[in-house]
Amino acid sequence: MIVAAALPLVAEYGAAVTTSQIARAAGIGEATIFRAFKDKDEVLDACVAEAVGTDHVLRELATVSLDEPLDVRLTEAAEALRAHMERMGTVVGALHASGHLRTGRGGPAGQGGPDGRGGPDGRGGREGGSGRDEGRDGQHGAGPPPDARARSFVALRDAVVELIEPDRDACRLSPEKVATAFLGLLFTRLHTAAPGAEAPLSPEELIAVLLHGSLKHPGSDR
Repeated sequence: MIVAAALPLVAEYGAAVTTSQIARAAGIGEATIFRAFKDKDEVLDACVAEAVGTDHVLRELATVSLDEPLDVRLTEAAEALRAHMERMGTVVGALHASGHLRTGRGGPAGQGGPDGRGGPDGRGGREGGSGRDEGRDGQHGAGPPPDARARSFVALRDAVVELIEPDRDACRLSPEKVATAFLGLLFTRLHTAAPGAEAPLSPEELIAVLLHGSLKHPGSDR
């Protein structure tokens, strides 16, 4: 409850947020915060762990109906993942800008997020992947270490595989490879565009390219 109430305040004020503001938002007394957390820094670290963790977005992906067409399923997944990455970037960015997260103490996990850089790209089972406990990489650590990011990527990929699985026979590639390509396209889309660059692909455009390619009339099915 405390962390949930603190997250939007941290996104707005960064490390300048006060425990009295958090208490008011949570509808509790300020002393209650210090019964749950040692100090404000610990509250902020818990907010980072919650922002970079994948539990919330995995629950959202699990609610996508498998009765919907594949393109609709993947569009809903893209929207859920976009919201997750933006929430993570906003919280981590606000704390970094206000001095709570400093270069050399792990670096913001939001820079790249759980995009599998250095992580496995083969098959893999669920391994938790929330990064919530692993996310503390020292005082004011900004996010999970590489092994936790890899586990987060595997968990996200497996959730997307489940959305693709009903259409396995219709896909030229395995659901695992399609899911990896989907996440790669999505996370690339979310990176800051260069000045003057065209607007990034919409979720619908991204899914269309993933499922049907970029040619108007493909000459073969190779």
